Amino acid sequence: MLKALLQTMRPRQWTKNVFIFGALVFDQQLFRPGAALETAAGFTLFCLISSAVYIFNDLADLEADRQHPQKKQRPLPSGELTTRAAWAAGSLLLLITLPISYLLAPAFAAVVLAYFLMMLAYSKWLKHIPILDVLIIAAGFVLRVHAGVTLITVERFSPWMYVVMTLLALYLGFGKRRAELALLDSGANAQRKALDGYTIALLDQFITIVSGTTIVAYSLYTFFRPEAPGDHTLMLTIPFVVYAIFRYLYLIQVKHAGGAPEDILLSDRPMQIAIMLWGLTVLAVFYLS
Repeated sequence: MLKALLQTMRPRQWTKNVFIFGALVFDQQLFRPGAALETAAGFTLFCLISSAVYIFNDLADLEADRQHPQKKQRPLPSGELTTRAAWAAGSLLLLITLPISYLLAPAFAAVVLAYFLMMLAYSKWLKHIPILDVLIIAAGFVLRVHAGVTLITVERFSPWMYVVMTLLALYLGFGKRRAELALLDSGANAQRKALDGYTIALLDQFITIVSGTTIVAYSLYTFFRPEAPGDHTLMLTIPFVVYAIFRYLYLIQVKHAGGAPEDILLSDRPMQIAIMLWGLTVLAVFYLS
């Protein structure tokens, strides 16, 4: 039962919450112990609240997941985890996370609560509305970034990062929808109603738009970042961003992956190398120059 519950909590998807560290890194406070510890605590709490969301989402999608070729193997639709245990675990996570978040920082608690309520609305209604479903996913990533901002005293963090994060999340979201649509083919709308409003051609257009815009927005940030006017060394990270975006596009269109972006992050070696080199270059620019 505990193993099934942990699987339902989706620890592999906790990688999405690393965006909480964005403000810490880009505000050049990574090596300040107080700020680092508070952000790490915020990361842990966001993992817990996101796990509560996954549990409630699986409860809401129980019947649809039983018809899905892959999701039917999850603990809840397969019967390995009972609905009663899932409700209890989700409620307990919520009761633990919100009070501790408030003690950490009231503004952080407000973001956590907003994320939880938004994702509940997504699970119940918004995920069935084409385009809006992906916009809500993107908003979730932006809230992760903002959660990190609320945990530190911001000195040099640029609002450009909100723009880049929004576009990147849209890119990943539309890519995921494309992978789902390709997997489920003609029965797609029986599994996720929003997929009935998409076509492969339409999603390819969306992906082309947001991928190009993401590259442009990130490039402009590296050139015009207000925290370091006249210093263009961060432009050295642009090739890694371009490669990662192209690599993901290759994986969803040629390798037919992308249904779970976090799986790509954890399994695709070229993507991991690109992200690692990007991260090392960012650290070198911010902390060694």
